[in-house]
Amino acid sequence: MIFFSERMLTGAILAAVTATAVAQSATQNEPQPATKGQVIFSRSVDENGETKTLVGPTITEPAIQQAKASTVVDAERQAVTFTRYDLEVHLQSVAQQLAVRAQLTVRNDGKTPLRHIPLQISSTLNWERIRLDNRDVSFTVTTLNTDSDHTGQLHEAAVSLAQPLAPGATLQLDVSYSGKIAQTAQRLLSIGTPEDVARHSDWDEIGVDFTGLRGFGNVVWFPSASVPVMLGDGSKLFDQIGENKLRLAGCRFRLSLTDEFPHGKAPTVALINGHAVPLKVVESGSLDQAQEVLSVATASLDDSTLGFESPSLFLAIRATHPAAHATLWSREENSVAAEVWAESIEKVLPFLQNRLGEKPREDLTLLDLPDSEDAPFESGALLATSLHEAQSEQLNSILAHAMTHAWTHGRGQAPPAWLDEGVAHFMGSLWVEKQRGRDQALGSLEAGRTALALAEPSSPGESAGTPLAQAFLPAYFRTKAAYVLWMLRDLVGDDALTAALRSYESHPERQSFEKVLEQTANRPELSGFFNDWVNADKGLPDLTIDGVYPEPAQSGNWLVAVNLSNNGYASAGVNVTVRSGSNSSVQRMEVPARGKAVQRILVQGKPYEVQVNDGTVPETQSSVHIMKIESSALPPPPVDPTKK
Repeated sequence: MIFFSERMLTGAILAAVTATAVAQSATQNEPQPATKGQVIFSRSVDENGETKTLVGPTITEPAIQQAKASTVVDAERQAVTFTRYDLEVHLQSVAQQLAVRAQLTVRNDGKTPLRHIPLQISSTLNWERIRLDNRDVSFTVTTLNTDSDHTGQLHEAAVSLAQPLAPGATLQLDVSYSGKIAQTAQRLLSIGTPEDVARHSDWDEIGVDFTGLRGFGNVVWFPSASVPVMLGDGSKLFDQIGENKLRLAGCRFRLSLTDEFPHGKAPTVALINGHAVPLKVVESGSLDQAQEVLSVATASLDDSTLGFESPSLFLAIRATHPAAHATLWSREENSVAAEVWAESIEKVLPFLQNRLGEKPREDLTLLDLPDSEDAPFESGALLATSLHEAQSEQLNSILAHAMTHAWTHGRGQAPPAWLDEGVAHFMGSLWVEKQRGRDQALGSLEAGRTALALAEPSSPGESAGTPLAQAFLPAYFRTKAAYVLWMLRDLVGDDALTAALRSYESHPERQSFEKVLEQTANRPELSGFFNDWVNADKGLPDLTIDGVYPEPAQSGNWLVAVNLSNNGYASAGVNVTVRSGSNSSVQRMEVPARGKAVQRILVQGKPYEVQVNDGTVPETQSSVHIMKIESSALPPPPVDPTKK
């Protein structure tokens, strides 16, 4: 909905004037008759600079009480799950203003009835109205200290329910809020982060040239519910960001966007939840700023389903650079560099097509951030980063990962996080293998293994851990998932895994990946592997070489017995390599959880070394074990009776 009232901020919702009517008027180049209607609510600025809200039809304001302490407890915040967002978002880019009317559906996922519904937004936004069952309800607003927002605080509205919401039940709310979103790094500065680093990390803001709102964990621009957490308190904030994404997976989402901008400063690209959406622009036709008549752009994302993601919104003035299955949006000063990025896409595309299929589900979008030092952001098939000049090898590796999301994260049913981000990380490591060899590729995984080992439970009896299928931490859905795909590659073969990925990514309904792989590999016994590594979290293996026993055999061969034990709770299928001066022999060994295994391996020539695990299977301590075979420990070679 669009309006041009004098001194009125973004967010006034008028039934009399709609975006459709304005767009049709511009398209047909004909004046449209005025439409009579009733003001639902309007927002304006008075002569003192204060925001004033009028609510129709009787222009009464709901009762809003400011409270020093919240009546909501953490159990209530954890119980609320949003199952539907229907948002009307209005931006006034010059004033950096946001105003939203949102229809929400929430569900009680707790075990007890809910007496309060907590709703949270950034502390620079203000609650204005909340309706339940078509009636205004009173609510209290409390400021919470929490680093899930870049300001370090949230405004929490607590809605008291006349009838408690039963477990599993849902209700609908109609809410309105508005305020200013400017760049701030307050939460990072308060813990001593250098100002330059903080500014390039927390870059979210509303502006004429660039609007970037990354969502929960950066700026809470849509209603949410979460337990207050602070940076520096271990990994609690990052755990909460992942949990919030997991709880939103499957949520229905719709957004209608209106942006008011100065004449001649029309945005050229709009992205909602990582998806590029068409923009309709209506210029005011006036350069006289004194008239305060702003031009308008509208866009929308129709009924969609959220995957493992936080709702995000981007709007920017950028130049477009088309590429194969991708579109790049760059700042003017990065136009030449953007063409280099496009060339890198051309280089990695055949590699991905060979492994994932000829055509991705959705084209990749690359969005140039305002500053070359700004931290990158990824959401589905969107990569927001600085499109500055970089080495070709570096760009190829980045784009092998980013382009994979174009296959895994289309507008159809979203895959679980471990197959979305895990496959992208896996493809990035395979590109490294293609360019620099297997050892370098496995070395890239090793960089994340320590964090994974720390996240894993030391014993499933002490902690349930996180099954990969429900993963919400990067150590799981990125690092562990990539390891799992490497292990499956060794287990079923490269061709079978490639066929399974191609089949899975092309299927509109996203069948069980386990079933797809069993069919393509003709290996119906994969349930044991998936039970240990995907469907449950049994921690990591912990292998030890208990002993190596070489014996000479005929014709210069040696038979080497390798004894292994596994102190972990997850089974491990590892490659065991016996090396001699002239040859090496590799065999796969299955070592059960909390068990032992023995393998006899034949190698040509006198053995000098045994290696267990080449880094493909992540372990608690080290993923490569090497034992030297001392010459003194070797028995003498058999005497040939024909020789004297």
